[in-house]
Amino acid sequence: MDFGVTREIKPQEGRVALLPEQVRALTASGHRVRVERDAGRLSGALDSDYLGAGAEVLETAAAVFAASETIVKVKEILPEEYAYLDLRHILFTNHHTALNREVTDRFLEIGLTALSAEEMHESGSPNCPLAGEVGAFEGLRLCLAPHGGIGRHFMAHFGAPPVKAVVIGLGGVGQGAVRLLTRLGCQVVGLDVSRAARFRSEVAFSGANFRGQGIEHLSDHLHDSDMLINCVKWEKSRRDHLLTRSMLKQMQSTAVIVDISCDEAGAIESSRPTSWADPVYEVEGIRHFCVDNIPGAVPVAASAGYAAALLPFLLAIGEHGVVDACRHDAWLARGLTCMAGKLILEETGRLQNRPYVPLATFLEAA
Repeated sequence: MDFGVTREIKPQEGRVALLPEQVRALTASGHRVRVERDAGRLSGALDSDYLGAGAEVLETAAAVFAASETIVKVKEILPEEYAYLDLRHILFTNHHTALNREVTDRFLEIGLTALSAEEMHESGSPNCPLAGEVGAFEGLRLCLAPHGGIGRHFMAHFGAPPVKAVVIGLGGVGQGAVRLLTRLGCQVVGLDVSRAARFRSEVAFSGANFRGQGIEHLSDHLHDSDMLINCVKWEKSRRDHLLTRSMLKQMQSTAVIVDISCDEAGAIESSRPTSWADPVYEVEGIRHFCVDNIPGAVPVAASAGYAAALLPFLLAIGEHGVVDACRHDAWLARGLTCMAGKLILEETGRLQNRPYVPLATFLEAA
């Protein structure tokens, strides 16, 4: 199979979908890999490294798309890339089609195959803990007085208390945030609906300034928290919120909200995605940091985790084809978004109120 890796064009995105290690595994299995020039530079992978792994380095994204059947990316297909797409393509990346009708329309019109990587992580994306750690780091920066914060140190000094952070959601992202904050000496409250998640966190962070509570205690901490970090992925069809706009008035004027999940008007009603170029905005006097590609700030580590997670799926597709690979791997099948002009991903069909073919039905008939 012909695999292609292009340079990410989303602003401030330095990740790459495959590193030379994964390219070497693909070429050793008899596949061909084309990589756009400088695609891996910000992730520490030089063109010479890809050439040494058996890849061909091409000058442009257009050339990679033209020469490749399966295109492997990190971020969603952007309008600038639409002209490169054709029927034979298998697009493997984080598409997030549910709230993007335009790209869904384009995929179905062309009839290509799209696989959504964000649906396939059995144990959570390897980029999740990185997002939690970097998001917490940015939150601490915004707690400093020059950035409008309370001016507390992240650890206790001379009898003065440390930063108090509330982390909502104790999954992979939340664990990353709590890990960084507790290691630096912050006072951390972790909120989760799951008693098991709270118990695991209390064991993992035993001896640190950490305590777990149910999500119903959120309002108890709004008045004295310096930082609130949301790590909950909100169901896109929900219209309720954990933190409403009116609740912002209970927070200190120096507080900051870091929404790592970045679901627009999701768990945090006042959230909307931002970029690294302009990461912070205010609502009701409360600063919000809502960058939607946080792991892109640490591309060397983020690419290593992402590429390693994708490799088994790509090897399966290369050996068996998309349909049979999905029949053999339920987690790969979860990401099958569309094929041959048919929408398959249930969430996208439901939220866009358009017809779709249930996954089991499609795989049985294909």
